[in-house]
Amino acid sequence: MKPDLIIQNPKDGTLMVLIPEGQFLAGDDKFPITLPAFYMALHTVTNAQYALFLNEIKPTTSDLDKWIQLDSYCFVRKAGNGFEAYGGKNNHPVVQVSWFGAEVYCQWAGLRLPTELEWEKAARGNDGREYPWGNDWENGKRCRNYNNKGNETTCAVWQYPDGCSPYGLSQPSGNVWEWCADWHDSGAYNRYKTGKFEAPATGISRVLRGGSWFSFSGYYFRAAYRYDYNPGNRFSYYGFRCARAL
Repeated sequence: MKPDLIIQNPKDGTLMVLIPEGQFLAGDDKFPITLPAFYMALHTVTNAQYALFLNEIKPTTSDLDKWIQLDSYCFVRKAGNGFEAYGGKNNHPVVQVSWFGAEVYCQWAGLRLPTELEWEKAARGNDGREYPWGNDWENGKRCRNYNNKGNETTCAVWQYPDGCSPYGLSQPSGNVWEWCADWHDSGAYNRYKTGKFEAPATGISRVLRGGSWFSFSGYYFRAAYRYDYNPGNRFSYYGFRCARAL
């Protein structure tokens, strides 16, 4: 990556890479789609970043409960009159965060959640590869997953450098499932093939992509794999990364 393709978001320090305008091969069918240029975060939002957000926003109890579950699986906690990351996991992805908690963070940071097509292009590049690193699962050695986590769950956001995407994204597969902006539409890829990219205005579940430390089969870590869940749900293997328009 050229240095001039990477910017740092001033609000939260997130490093973002330019994903240029152009065509990529999408879905299991690997059909061509052209997207405008956008910026994508090189890493998922960390515990330290989310604590910073909470300290600035000062959420009400009801807002906090809607956004993130501060339990033993989460490494953000209340500290005095504010919040802090703890347990040596400052640079691990924040988890136990709902889609709403991801969305409001992005708004605070002056960013947004990626669409699922943006996520897919940034994760797999232009050539239709199965995984960010290529076409072989390689027994999961290139990303954090259930088979190599040992007694741990998440890992730091810069680990597994051999699993980066062609654009330099760290861990688009593995570590945590990543919330996307879209309402889930089971027929979305048929619609995309006709050039209609606008997501449904309403729905029941939101899209997640990428697999997590809790996932064990390589099938779930494929760049084309689509997962979805109720946007209010919070799990120890859900997180998110940010995007930004030019």
